[in-house]
Amino acid sequence: MNLSATLGNLIDAFRPADGPPPRKLGAFMNWSLRGSWPMLVIAGILSSLAGVTEVVSALILGWVIDAALASGPDRFFVDHGLLIAAFLIFYMLLRPLAFGISSASNSIIVGPNVLPLVLSRLHRWTLGQAVTFFDNDFAGRIATKQMQAARAVTDVATEVINTVCFALASVIGSVVFLLVIDARIAMALAVWLVVYVLLIRFFMPRVRVNSAARASARAMVSGQVVDTITNIKTVKLFAHAAFEDRVALKSMEVFREKSLEFGVISTWFRFSLMTVAGILPVLLIGGAVLLWMQGAATAGDIAASGAIAMRIAQMSGWVSFTLMSIYTSVGEVEDGMKTLAVPHALADAPDAHDLPPIRGEVRYDHASFAYGRQRGGVEQIDLTIRPGEKLGIVGASGAGKSSLVSLLLRLYDTEEGAVLIDGHDVRTVTQESLRRQIGMVTQETAMFNRSARDNIAYGNPGASDEAIIAAARAAEAHDFIVNMVDHNGRKGYDAFLGERGVKLSGGQRQRIALARAFLKDAPILVLDEATSALDSEVEANIQEALGRVMQGKTVLAIAHRLSTISAMDRIIVMDNGRIVEEGTHDALLAKGGLYARYWNRQSGGFIGTDEQEAAE
Repeated sequence: MNLSATLGNLIDAFRPADGPPPRKLGAFMNWSLRGSWPMLVIAGILSSLAGVTEVVSALILGWVIDAALASGPDRFFVDHGLLIAAFLIFYMLLRPLAFGISSASNSIIVGPNVLPLVLSRLHRWTLGQAVTFFDNDFAGRIATKQMQAARAVTDVATEVINTVCFALASVIGSVVFLLVIDARIAMALAVWLVVYVLLIRFFMPRVRVNSAARASARAMVSGQVVDTITNIKTVKLFAHAAFEDRVALKSMEVFREKSLEFGVISTWFRFSLMTVAGILPVLLIGGAVLLWMQGAATAGDIAASGAIAMRIAQMSGWVSFTLMSIYTSVGEVEDGMKTLAVPHALADAPDAHDLPPIRGEVRYDHASFAYGRQRGGVEQIDLTIRPGEKLGIVGASGAGKSSLVSLLLRLYDTEEGAVLIDGHDVRTVTQESLRRQIGMVTQETAMFNRSARDNIAYGNPGASDEAIIAAARAAEAHDFIVNMVDHNGRKGYDAFLGERGVKLSGGQRQRIALARAFLKDAPILVLDEATSALDSEVEANIQEALGRVMQGKTVLAIAHRLSTISAMDRIIVMDNGRIVEEGTHDALLAKGGLYARYWNRQSGGFIGTDEQEAAE
């Protein structure tokens, strides 16, 4: 293993976080950086040692000048060989080595590891949020906040090491050196430092507030632009490019205004600090000259004091710029923290256990859920689905069909009652273990901008190519997949599908989703309008495949096209969140109720709208 790899592994860049992210800045920074602190401290010490070399540089310069004046040009090299050797060793070996080691600690050990450490923790936490978290925000804005907060935490850590530790060591060393010359010069530096710190304390909170506002506005621009691009087909179909442009420009204008406000405060900050920095050389060099005139200082002391004054004056500008950057980053951390460090609305119970292998019995025990509203969702559902039973679910839009399935998957928790699988309340098992045993195909199929192979294998990431192809064949997807070519020339199962599968038709996306569910082979299968986007011929073929796949599984099938569920073991009809009819297809037709009305109206088509029903 080479040196860079060895140093690069001193921080575990993907170590999981300890608990949820706190919502206070200091605690959040500690949560983000926990596990990297030992190396951060070492990097800070190495940076401080590099800062001390600046003082030593001035000290050696003073010694050399005093030695030159004392010996004269003829005797200088003869009388001061040891000093000259120390001068050469320090400048040509020790000083470069100190800076090189400090740079390596920050650029190899800290920088490349802290960003993925923080980002991975934020990303893991965000993945655990309930679906409502993502429903209520822009996808682009959430992604921007993750990267913004991780980058800002990293910038704070690296800049504190690079600048604050370096500058503090330099200043402390300078005070010690000036005390050796004369306490009055050291006092002048101390007074200057007090003024410098007071100026920073005045400006930094203002920089921080303006930075947070600018970061929030920037994230909103990203969210707005991503939202438009994600829905670009709708934008074009409705000829709303100009409208979307105005919406984007409005958010950009807010960002521009916040950036201008930040620019004004940062300009005043830099100007004020540069003015204060210009006073320091006057104080230190002037004080050393006065002492020299009184015989209390040497020419070398003047040179060393001048070198220190010029270095600190220059450093004050660098430090001010870096402190502004640090406070900017702190503002961005706080802004990201408000969005990302929120508690999970739907968390695993503290004592949650993995759901063991199941037979597939599903029971709704007086289950009610209304999304926190007075109406909507489902109400007092009492339903038992036997292991291996095929249940069809019918109802008009808003009847509660999807809510019923969402409670089974624990995308939401019941507000009353419970949902049980093989007697296990779904709230007492881990969400991951629950959903691993449920396969689902929805009407709005979700595709990743990855290869066709990866999208199908999402149902079973360890599946072989043979199993993936078999699932694709069963879902009638193999023939169109082998003929695909993406914009990078990748073909067949290696071709990428585009963001959200935009390169496929609705029917093609649904067939890949079906293949994914076939490959998962879970004991419970949920079909939510799983074949609605398919033409009749393809649907007939897939219904045969579905019949084979459903063997031995508990199936919940939502459908508006009633012909697709007529052969189910049992059908329930939902209306206004309740089960109003239940039975086989033939029994429900004979009953002459709501299901029979749907069937008669449909004639093999779809359930009508509420308005159509009212008209009848």
